[in-house]
Amino acid sequence: MKITFILPAIGKKTETKYIKTWRLMEPLTISTLKALTPKNIETNFFDDRIELIDYDEPTDLVVITVEMYTAKRAYLIAGKYRERGVKVICGGYHPTLMPDEAGRFFDSVIIGNVEDIWENILRDAQEDKLQKQYLGNNGFRRGCYPDRSIYGDKKYSILGLVETGRGCVYNCEFCTITASYQRKYYRREIEDIVEDIKQSGKKYFFFVDDNIVADEDYAIALFKAITPLGIKWSGQGSLNMAKNEKLLQWMKRSGCMVILIGYESMNVKNLKQMNKQWTMSMGERDALTEKIHSYGIGIYATFIFGFDYDTDAVFEESLAFAKKHHFFFVAFNHLLPFPGTKLHDRFVEENKLHQEEWWLKDGYKYGDIPYEPVGRTPIELSDKCARLRHQFFTLTSIVRRSFVALKRHKSLMTLGIFLSQNLNLKREIDEKLKLPIGVGLDELPK
Repeated sequence: MKITFILPAIGKKTETKYIKTWRLMEPLTISTLKALTPKNIETNFFDDRIELIDYDEPTDLVVITVEMYTAKRAYLIAGKYRERGVKVICGGYHPTLMPDEAGRFFDSVIIGNVEDIWENILRDAQEDKLQKQYLGNNGFRRGCYPDRSIYGDKKYSILGLVETGRGCVYNCEFCTITASYQRKYYRREIEDIVEDIKQSGKKYFFFVDDNIVADEDYAIALFKAITPLGIKWSGQGSLNMAKNEKLLQWMKRSGCMVILIGYESMNVKNLKQMNKQWTMSMGERDALTEKIHSYGIGIYATFIFGFDYDTDAVFEESLAFAKKHHFFFVAFNHLLPFPGTKLHDRFVEENKLHQEEWWLKDGYKYGDIPYEPVGRTPIELSDKCARLRHQFFTLTSIVRRSFVALKRHKSLMTLGIFLSQNLNLKREIDEKLKLPIGVGLDELPK
């Protein structure tokens, strides 16, 4: 038996093969599936983001991991294999939240995480008895470590990906993680994380965890365990971490360079609407931000625009706040009603959506707004977000923030990462906009 794993692209433009910062991260799901697959089963992997898929290469089963932005492309790829009589399975957050939709395009859909059911799926595939759906367990399987040999000679970033936790305890209405894990957080055994880091052979990591400080006692124990490894890492957390001095101390000692924090909005009414009522006062938000920076930890700040109380002043306040704190990186994003979330359901009830399955709409492009925001048109909202990005990532801003980054981190290596990634983000602002969703390298004009 031979399995072909595929990571689909979001889309392509004629003038650019793929967005650099989107393609450098190693596909952790693929290497985990490889590790779970018995050695007597032949495997192959196509990364649709950086190479053409050879549909004529013989295979018995195709497995595709799917996100909302890659769903349309994934469905097209699945169709080409099914036309050849090959069975195709999908998994990922999008099929987990939209299993019936995915079932229209795939022979089988995996809901949730696959570790505990992968052997059963492979047995059913070999016996030609694939079920329409498989329900996985959200927890971790002990002793399971990614097999990165599946990447072959594909040149991914030096940044390794290691999973530390799944889910999140918060209830933000726009979040697919909240919807997928029902506000629960699943901890991975610390011993497995340490061993995963050791086996990777890398020194720089992004910890895959939507809120690595969700369980503060666990987080401190984890940071203590990885401190002797001498690694550098980045991850995602919440601003409340700054209230725990011991947590910050161990984050820094263990090698934390940058932490992504969703500030989301400068408007309290927006925070209430999205069910994210922490750090309501500006004074507390400023103080907690400065506390994290005082430990030499950089912040990747994210903001979302498109909620009902976004006045023009909110956009300017967000930019001013980002410049004031000299953030390592910033993302100014427009709100998206991801299918399966409470936000999407609310927009349907309020008749705000242009089309319910907007992510499958012909001609839909990255940056398009599929709903009617309050106080402005969809085009105006998209343009405002793009303008903020341009203003934050000017060369002058990058140079000024580089001096602050060096002062905070006192590391030429960190400064090099800061400069290279900020310049990448500056260059890619316009490359990302209007990227056709679902269009692959093989569909581009010659």
